Formats: sequence, structure tokens, C-alpha cells
Amino acid sequence: MQNINTWLRESAQESARELVHINEKELFHRNIAGFGMREKVIDVLGELRAALFPSLYESSETKKEYIEVHVTEHLNRAAIGLGEIIRQILENKCEKVDRVNCDHCSDAAERLTVLFMEKLPMIRQMLSYDIEAAYIGDPAARFIDEILLSYPSIEAVSIYRIAHELFVLGIPVIPRVMTEYAHQLTGIDIHPGAKIGSHFFIDHGTGVVIGETCVIGSHVKLYQGVTLGAKSFELDSDGNPVKGIKRHPNIEDDVVIYAGATILGGDTTVGKGSVIGGNVWLVKSVAPYSMVYNATPEPHIR
Repeated sequence: MQNINTWLRESAQESARELVHINEKELFHRNIAGFGMREKVIDVLGELRAALFPSLYESSETKKEYIEVHVTEHLNRAAIGLGEIIRQILENKCEKVDRVNCDHCSDAAERLTVLFMEKLPMIRQMLSYDIEAAYIGDPAARFIDEILLSYPSIEAVSIYRIAHELFVLGIPVIPRVMTEYAHQLTGIDIHPGAKIGSHFFIDHGTGVVIGETCVIGSHVKLYQGVTLGAKSFELDSDGNPVKGIKRHPNIEDDVVIYAGATILGGDTTVGKGSVIGGNVWLVKSVAPYSMVYNATPEPHIR
């Protein structure tokens, strides 16, 4: 039996060679994974969130003019960092033989970065509506400050709203890295492709799943453990899932969905003003102002 020193001397180099060979086959090897792309995305996300919520990130300054200086610095770092990541991704997907330093990719990255950065005031306004919904929708919320500082819903939804605008611009990879980072932090899994209206609130939050093609209206409230998922996957001739088709439900305005409910299918719509009870399994549409609940269980107490 080999000891560690023998393995390092005789076998490690061959194992390293095999690992590199496998890695070279991966799509994003050269320009993405090899440059700590995930960490760079998280850094950019931190700069963006600091610009959106300066009162949470700037501990030493209270004067408006100084806070504006700090926000400008965060925006500068975010724009430069985001533009570089987008350029690397575009070059990696570029069909040109000499993909590195491609002028077309650089120009596209700058254009996409500017388009996104111009959306930040709109994103911040939407988050104000989400914070308002949390304050109104949770009787335990006494102060706006505690919502901003401690609610996982706001953390997950703020990252989602950033990622969604990048997704809408057709920027690959980055939006999903952001929302999976939010999933890791909060236990709330929102695909960046989902469309979510204003005044959105997830109470408690842990275990919530919202799929890519889900469409959610305004003033919707979810509780923990809710799944808005796919009922089944359409397969192509090779047996692989068909991408880009509608798979997840529509939730209209003013709907409340209680803990543990599962709603599945791209042809499923929950009508405006409906209430879906806890642990309901729903795979068909319900009319507006419906109340859906399971029969009351009969627990046996001994």
C-alpha cells in the first residue's frame, strides 16, 4: 500500500494531468472558471447591494453628500467589475478563433453593463415596495430597520431583482450565480428568469422554490416551504429536457400561499385574490378569489 509521500512522488502528476484534461472539456474553462468567476460575481453583487442600501453598508457617514460619494464609488467598482466579467463570458462563447481581446465582445460587454446600471434606480424602487409589503404583511414587524437588517426575504428578493434584470438583458451565467448565492444564504431559491411583480413578500422564507418560467403578480405573499415548480418536462427526440418552454405556474395579483403548498405546471394559474392553504398540492388552475385547502386532518392523541 502506498503512503502519501510515495503517491505524491509517483502518481500525483498523472492525476493532475487527468484532472486538467477533464477540466479543459468544460465550457467555461479558459476565461471563466480559471479566473475565480464566482467570487468576482459575489464581489460585484456586494458593490451593487451597497449602492442600493448605503445606510446598511456605510457605518461612519450620515451626511447625504458623503453618502452620495460612497454610493458613486460602489457604482464605479460594480460597473468596472461587471463589465470585465461579462467580457470574459462573451469571449468564452465567441466563435472567433482568437477570442481573447475581441473588440466585438468588449463593446457588447460595455453596452450591456451600461444598460444594466441604468436600471438600478428602478430596481431600488421595486425593493422599496417589497420592504413595504413585508412591513404591512408581517404583524411581528415593528420597524422598517429590522426588515432591512434581518429578513431573509429582503436579502433573497434584492439579489433576485438584480439578477433578473441581467437575465432579461440576455447575460448568461452571472444571474444564476447570484441567485444560487442567495439560495445558499437564505434557503430561498428564486430562478432569475421568474417574473415577479411589485410588493412581493416571503414570510419566514426557508425552503421556498420559484421556477424559471413562473409569473407572479403584484401584492403576492408566500410562506415558507412553498414550491412553484414544474409538473413534468417535455423531452426532445434524444430524451433530453426541452429548454425555454413554459413549465411553471402563474400566480395572479393579491394571492396568499401558505406554508408547504406545492403548485405545479405551466398551464396552472392561481386566480387573483385566491388563498392557497398549507400543504395543498395543486396541479390545475383555480378561479379568482378561490380558497383552496385540504380536509382537516384528524390527529389521534394517546
